[in-house]
Amino acid sequence: MPRPARFRPALSRRARLGATTVAALVAGTAVFGIGQATAEHSVPRTDKEIPNLTQVQDKIKAYYGDTVTADGEHYASPRSNYARQVRGIEAKARGYLSKTLAGHGRTGGKAKPAIVVDIDDTSLLTYNYELQVGFHFTEESQDKYLASTDMDPVFGMDRLVNWAHDKGAEVFFLTGRKEAQRAWSVRNLKNVGYGVPLDRGHVYLKDKEHPPAYLPCGKTCTTIEYKSGTRKHIESQGYNIVANFGDQYSDLRGGAGDRTFKMPNPMYYLP
Repeated sequence: MPRPARFRPALSRRARLGATTVAALVAGTAVFGIGQATAEHSVPRTDKEIPNLTQVQDKIKAYYGDTVTADGEHYASPRSNYARQVRGIEAKARGYLSKTLAGHGRTGGKAKPAIVVDIDDTSLLTYNYELQVGFHFTEESQDKYLASTDMDPVFGMDRLVNWAHDKGAEVFFLTGRKEAQRAWSVRNLKNVGYGVPLDRGHVYLKDKEHPPAYLPCGKTCTTIEYKSGTRKHIESQGYNIVANFGDQYSDLRGGAGDRTFKMPNPMYYLP
């Protein structure tokens, strides 16, 4: 995804642990909370104001309930605090959608209800990939991984999406993954149980080389412009986006959606 000028190009699409911490310190924001520099000390005065990266990684692993298989693969545990938090968010979403989708049926509105769902760490869990690359994202490593490996679904998200579709919501996947990764992404979603339409009209990937005409920002779209512009395009086709799910605030900002659901993700930050 396009990045603001303050991020180094070598970071490519994502700012990983070290760079995320540095960016947060510069901005005075609380990404990790513990030991974070305050707004008054946007440039750390001592090392004590900077989170230790090794300790941050250890906390992330503990949060996900890191499980290592005999062949050395890392997976998140369904009994982890991460899984519990996700299920709590999904329970709230299900309660909201139960009422909202039933209300759409009673009122007989012209706009069909829809939900928009991000892919990475909203629909599919990247934890195994992140551990393999040491939280250091590159487009090359992601391509290699996606070409040969299916990511697990985020705990319970496949069931929530399928349920919402059965209740009458049209499902759209909206991701910052590049268009060249479409076949791998669709294969993965299908293989892990997302039983909803996965054609081009329902799965939106970012095409920087040939951006669609409905995005006036074209090749220069920020994440927020790309995602909100695509949601507006979806609504222009006769849908009312009743819920928008994403693990980044940039997935959720910009309007075109009645309610947002922020999924947890302490592994990386996308502006």
